[in-house]
Amino acid sequence: MLLPLAGLLVGVLLGLVLQVNVSFEFARYSAVAILAALDSVLGAVRAELDGVYDNRIFISGFVTNAIVAVLLTFIGDRLGLDLYLVALITFGLRIFQNVALIRRHFL
Repeated sequence: MLLPLAGLLVGVLLGLVLQVNVSFEFARYSAVAILAALDSVLGAVRAELDGVYDNRIFISGFVTNAIVAVLLTFIGDRLGLDLYLVALITFGLRIFQNVALIRRHFL
């Protein structure tokens, strides 16, 4: 559980220190990537609390989610459709579900 949280903390701190500016063209890709990362981290925390955390599953899920989300956004850009919204809604739903399960674990 510490590895995903440490990675999230390091990423947030690097983002604040480096003050990276994202251009408008890449804003959708960044939003999808951030939600994919947050979904993976919260999924890892939930898995750790359930006692089934596996680092290989976390890393492969993180990479696979990011690749699929970016490909969906890219294909949507080429077709002139807002397919990135599908990824945002899906990751948003999963984030809320993971947060609810984590909350229930502590209650």
